[in-house]
Amino acid sequence: MIEKPGITVKKAENFSEWYSQVCLEQGAHLADIRYGVQGFIVIRPYGFHILRKIYELFEEAVEADCHEPMLFPSVIPEENLQKEKEHAGFVPEVFWITEAGSTKLERRIALRPTGETAIYPLYSLWLRSYKDLPLKHYQSRITVFRNEMTTRPFLRGREFSFFETHDAFQTHDEAIIQIKTDLTIMKDVIENKLMIPFYFFKRPQWDRFKGADDTYVSDTLLPDGKRLQISSTHDLGTRFAHAYDIKFKDTDSEEKYVYQTCFGPGIVRIIAALISIHGDDTGLVLPSIVAPITVVIVPILFTDKPEKNKLVTDFCKKLEKKIKEFGYTVRFDDTEQSPGFKFNQGELVGIPLRLEVGPKEVDSNTVTLVRRTARLKTKVELTKLADELRNQLTLLDGEIKAKATAYFKDNTKNAAVMEDLVSVIENHRGFVKVPFCSVTIEGEKCADEIKKLTTAIVCGTSYGNDEKVPRGTKCIACGKGAKHIVYVAKTY
Repeated sequence: MIEKPGITVKKAENFSEWYSQVCLEQGAHLADIRYGVQGFIVIRPYGFHILRKIYELFEEAVEADCHEPMLFPSVIPEENLQKEKEHAGFVPEVFWITEAGSTKLERRIALRPTGETAIYPLYSLWLRSYKDLPLKHYQSRITVFRNEMTTRPFLRGREFSFFETHDAFQTHDEAIIQIKTDLTIMKDVIENKLMIPFYFFKRPQWDRFKGADDTYVSDTLLPDGKRLQISSTHDLGTRFAHAYDIKFKDTDSEEKYVYQTCFGPGIVRIIAALISIHGDDTGLVLPSIVAPITVVIVPILFTDKPEKNKLVTDFCKKLEKKIKEFGYTVRFDDTEQSPGFKFNQGELVGIPLRLEVGPKEVDSNTVTLVRRTARLKTKVELTKLADELRNQLTLLDGEIKAKATAYFKDNTKNAAVMEDLVSVIENHRGFVKVPFCSVTIEGEKCADEIKKLTTAIVCGTSYGNDEKVPRGTKCIACGKGAKHIVYVAKTY
């Protein structure tokens, strides 16, 4: 017999260890860190099923917004990385290919750290006229490579799953509309479908994407009080257009540079947020839309009743077929483990619904249903099973969302002076709203002071929510007149 699986620490008491246990061998077998090359992490089948479902949600969303799929090579010529001078700051994070077999290459080739420098030289060839605009393309199910100093499953790695849109427009107004649309997509996929709450921030100028005019991000909060960035949208203005000569002939016959945006939901970090925010002391809790298995059927068998056991097994097989016909993924757990082991295993990997079937259920033509979030047992007649599965999944998703919303709402505080901020950061897990002088480059010194005293960073200003600064309010760091309310938090 296999040892009983399970998590040995409580999430609220030791989040770091809890997270590792859920991800790795002791828990849901989502990933493996034993690959043999430091920082390169294996995503195991159950984790990959979740990953693929998240990809599908974003693919559907951006295609509904008229984006077309494309696929570029994973390698980038060195000179491409150098064309946009600020974006060339990525170079220290790049992995380089210098040899092919035993032959030294004439020029270094970079493994893709992000897509701009690979894609935009081709955009300069594809775009000729205003009639070619807007151009809205995306790449999905690709990987990027960055020389991260620290690595952790789904939080940081040197190779990680990536998704990116790259859009070009005639006017800057159209680019801003796209950024707002990207926020709508995040709200639909992340808040409404995955039930992960987040803030949408405009990053301060010193913390924007290299080469962008402005950067907008979705930040959520993990139970250890640190913010986690789960998407970014960049207003690239015409910077990359100038660097890569992406021009078009406008309606007035003048050649002009395109305005560009790019949007990147952090696929693997979204998995980290799913694990961290929804999980409990037993293991994963998964929204129904991304659960690899929606229903597990557990037979209740008895060693002294072989005839009854056959009836139960036959009943479960027919039940499995019926549930597949309803359109759900289902697993009939006919392994030799005890029912208790199977119950624990199903909860550990976050299967939303469990159906228990023993001799009594066979005799009464019913099943006993248990919802992962409530763990209450409900008798269900087979004739009503389709409706009840749908109802129970709705209840499960509602409970997940309500718990996550309450958790997130209660984790934003306020501080008006530095002493209060230091105290709140030390004792409070979450975001702190503070008055701040400037989110232009002039404010970086104040952000550095906050980081020095609290180890927290200035995340940015709330985008789409105009938070007024009361007259006479002073910057929490320098004491000058405050122009903004910014959010501060420790960070991954």
